[in-house]
Amino acid sequence: MRINTAKQPWRQGYGNLQVMPLHQCDAESVALVKWPAGEVFQPHTHFGGEEILVLTGTFRDEHGNYPVGTWIRSPHMSSHKPYVQEPTLILVKTGHL
Repeated sequence: MRINTAKQPWRQGYGNLQVMPLHQCDAESVALVKWPAGEVFQPHTHFGGEEILVLTGTFRDEHGNYPVGTWIRSPHMSSHKPYVQEPTLILVKTGHL
């Protein structure tokens, strides 16, 4: 499968997030997520874990700040309250750990 992310439309996500789904199989999903400046997400828990690669901006949560190039792997049932201060783009994979 190939997706041209420069031409693929973005979908409205939770809050002001924009999401581009890339893959879905059973509980596993992969997507690009655009965060506008100042966005704060609700606290949540990841059943099946989560991996994030920060592509632009700085992704943040109560555990730390993650600049461009940071890869975060959070185990099954981990929780956090993410937010950003600047426009940020992440690649996120959930439900596979």
